[in-house]
Order: sequence, then structure tokens, then C-alpha cells
Amino acid sequence: MMTTLLPTQKRGRCGSALALTMIMTSIALATVAGVLSYSANNARLNYRSNQYYRAVAAAEGDTEKVITMISRDFLSGGEGLVNANLTAYRQTTLLASDSSYWADWEFNDASGNTGQTYVQPGVSSNFILQNSSYAGLNAYASFYTIVSDARQTSAAQDVVGGVLQQLELTRIPIFQFAMYTTGDMEISCGQPFAITGLVHSNGQLYVEPDNVMIFESSVTAVGDILFQRSPLDSRGPPAGSVAYDGVHDPNQPALSLPIGITNTPTAVREIIEPPPPFEDPNSPLGRERYYNLSDVVLVVSSSGISGTSGDFNSFATVIPADQLNGFVSTTNSFFDAREGKTIRPIDINIAGLTAWSATNSSERTALGGLDVSSIYVLDKRTLTGTDLGAVRVFNGLQLPPRGLTVATASPLYVFGNYNQTNAANLGTSNTTTTLPASLVADAVTILSANWTDANSQAAVASRNATPTTVNAAILAGAVDTAGGNYGGGMENFPRFLETWGLANPFTYNGSMVKMFPSQYATNIWGNANVYAPPARNWTFDVNFNNPAKLPPLTPSLETVIRGQWATVAPNQTTPPVN
Repeated sequence: MMTTLLPTQKRGRCGSALALTMIMTSIALATVAGVLSYSANNARLNYRSNQYYRAVAAAEGDTEKVITMISRDFLSGGEGLVNANLTAYRQTTLLASDSSYWADWEFNDASGNTGQTYVQPGVSSNFILQNSSYAGLNAYASFYTIVSDARQTSAAQDVVGGVLQQLELTRIPIFQFAMYTTGDMEISCGQPFAITGLVHSNGQLYVEPDNVMIFESSVTAVGDILFQRSPLDSRGPPAGSVAYDGVHDPNQPALSLPIGITNTPTAVREIIEPPPPFEDPNSPLGRERYYNLSDVVLVVSSSGISGTSGDFNSFATVIPADQLNGFVSTTNSFFDAREGKTIRPIDINIAGLTAWSATNSSERTALGGLDVSSIYVLDKRTLTGTDLGAVRVFNGLQLPPRGLTVATASPLYVFGNYNQTNAANLGTSNTTTTLPASLVADAVTILSANWTDANSQAAVASRNATPTTVNAAILAGAVDTAGGNYGGGMENFPRFLETWGLANPFTYNGSMVKMFPSQYATNIWGNANVYAPPARNWTFDVNFNNPAKLPPLTPSLETVIRGQWATVAPNQTTPPVN
């Protein structure tokens, strides 16, 4: 019988295989556990990162809500309104009433106070703007810091995001512009025209030369800068050329007056009107009215002339009638060919005003020993429909030592050379001997040194001008282009009633600010027998780049400039160090 021997297996080998299998299984399990742990940890980190960015976005949204409130108040009521509302800003956060999304979000002011936002005004300073569309302008600015910490209370992880933003609440004196308009601006020229100084339109800017036009400095507009006529102008396309030596930037931020209401040209006109009864002089609009700000208020009615100090001492100082008679009269009249009316001027002898300011004991005492630097003239006379009340300044070579602003809601006429004591500088751009001055009115008309009232109704060819110089900012109204009639543009912003011609230039050094539609001097530009234009020797007065040399009561335009934006650690209210 055959015996079959079966192979035998060694125990050592079986044990080794089992151990190896167990080791490999353990390694695999450990790897899976590691992968799962890594995946879970990575998911947590991703969640935390995503939640952090959500929290940062929420904190930014919270600061933006507050910034919107600050900006709105500043542009409508100035920094006084902003400071009055600081508590309200600090108690403002995003709420479920804004959006249901914010129902489970909590905001705090980076100091542990929930339901609040950090708002801190900083120091005010005078400085030259650098990082804005209006770089190079002198401005007054206050710096505000807004901080919010945000967390989502329903989130799986407690993550806080913090955002810090800074604002510059900026005030720009308006007479730093060679030309400024609250609405659309039109500029044309029949002669070569070089515009020195900055130009800004708070609306559209229509550049429409019929000769060579050069902008020697920056040009900005809230709307577009267009080489064309206004759509309301029926004339053909411009036939000239334009050159820009500086930037010309459309679509820029608006520059507005803080009058508490929308800055329409019609609304802005209120700054030259007397206040209505019971208006608070400390209201946003009240603080901008020339009537409330002036050193002297002169009131002319059908029964006579009266004068007092201004609102600064509740109009308490009465100027004696015999003193007023030394520099104010209402006996003259002349014809305005553009308006087709007889002008009944309130004539103000500036040399007489200057002499009175230096010697009187009433108003000078009220002003703490200082000279008068501003006068508001209110015409309350009852006139016929063929007459037009107005203010006229004359004999104006010498102003009071602090300069002079003459303001009225009526039309204003400037008779002869104004604000230049050095005869050698007449007819030049040299303003080293001038004083700060502005002319504020419904409209401003220039009468040359050769003007005579008796000749005012003669044909325009008989009304011959002589070279005349005016050194003053002009803030006034105009008759805008409408119904196919060109309004005259900025080149006719100062009005004329004489035959000038190239041999009789009008030299002007100042700043032209077209603020509102004229309400009294409302006849259209371009009628026959009104004037023949002068050579326009016009220059921006560089004195106005010095805040100390700005005209008395210069209004300031307001704009908000964004400063630093940064993420910050929780409970941090200072900008991070770079």
C-alpha cells in the first residue's frame, strides 16, 4: 500500500503573515483616521475662514450705514449737524428691520458695547488736498474714525470680524475756483480766451468755443465735459478749438453748500435772501445767509434808509442817519438797456464807507475796534413795473483794511475801477496791493469808469467804455440758456452796457461763481443795442489760494473724502501699523 505524505506548514510563517496583515490594516486605519481628521480639521478651518470673511463683510456693512448717515448730515448741514448727531451714530447698527439677514448678527463698538458702533471725530486741520479729484486746493478737514466688530450668534464657531474706516469731512472755500457753477456751465468765446485757475461744474460742462480756448488748470464736472452747445441752445456747432493744460475729469463728486436742503440752484439762492420770520439763524441755511453773517445790515424802504450792526450782536447797534448819509444815497437813476428798465440804485460810496468805518464810534465799538468787512443791503422799496431796484458801488479803489464783501438779493452794479490803490497795477494781473473782496448779488453788471447816467439811454455806439479794472470775487445769478436762447455763458457772467472793443479791455482778477437763476435781472442775453464786448483780460486771483486772503464771508463747499479702510482685530479702534 502506497503512503502519501502531505506537505506541512510552519507555524512561524503563518504568524508572520497574520502580523503583517494586522500591521497593514492598522496603517490603513490610521491613514483613514488621519485623512478624516485632516478633512474635518480643514473643514473647520475653511468654515472659520469663511465665517471670518462674512463677519468682516457684516462689520463693513455696519460702518457703511453709519458713514451714509454722517455724509448725508455733513453735506446738508455741515459739521455742526454731524457733531450734534454723534450719539445717534454711535447707537446705530445693522438691524433685522434693515434686512432679515441681520437677525442673528451682533455688532459692538470694539469696546464691548453691543448694539453700538465706534465713531470718533479727530482733529480739524487746514491742509492742501492730495488724494482726491480736487488735489491742490486748500481745504479745512476733520477726520472721523468709524469701527465695528461683528459676529454671527448662530454660527457654529464664534468668529469676530472688525473693520475700521476713516472719513475726511472737507470744506473747500468756493473762491478757489476761477469758475464754478451749481448747475450746468457753458463757456464760449468769440475772441481767444485763456482761463486761468480751476474750473468746476456741478452739472454738465459745455465747452463751445468759437475761437481758441485754453484751460490752463484742472477742469472737473459732476456730469460730462462736452465739446458742444447745450441742447437748449439753437446755435450751430462751436467753430473754435479747445486745449487742456491740466486734467479734465468728468463724473466727479459734487461740491455742495451745507444749506440743509437739496443743492438745487434755486435752493442755493436763499443764501443771498433775508431770512423769513422765525428762522433760526443757527439752522444749516441760517448759518449760510449773508444777511445773518454781515457786519452791517443796510435797509432801504420807501420811507428812508436805516442801518444796524448784524446778527452777531442781535442788530443792536444803530447807525445814525447822518452817518449813513455820508456814504449811501438813493437819488440817482439810469437806464439798463438789457433789462429795458430804469434802475433806481442804492448808491454806496465805498471811499465814504471806508472813511466812516475807520472813524465811527458805534459800529466800530460793536466790532471790538475792527473795521467793517461786510455789508448786506436790503431793498424794501415799492417801485413801479418799469423800474428796477438795485445796489451800485462806486469810488471803490480803496476798501476798508480787512477787505470788503458787499451782498444783496438785488442786482448789483460796479461803477469804475474797484479795489486797486496802485494806479500802476490797473489793467494788469498784479494784485499784490489789493484787499480781499467779493460782490454777491442777483446779477453783477460792470459800468466802466467812463459811464454817465445821463447817457444811459443813448444808442450803444454812444455809450463808450474806457479800460476798467475790478479785483473781486463775484458770486451771482445768471439767465440760463432756454428756449433756444443762449444764456451768454461764463464769458458774459459779468454783464455789460457799453461799447468796449479790443482797445478798451475789462481787466478782472477774481473768481466767478454762478450759483442760481437771476430773479430780478431776468432779460435774456443777446439783444441788440445792449453792449459791444471788451477784450477780456481775466485772471484767477492767486491771492485766493491763501486762506488768509480769501474775501470776507467766503462760503465753503463740502465734500466727503474716503480715508483708510482696514480690517482690525477685535476691540481695536486704531488703524493698524503698516
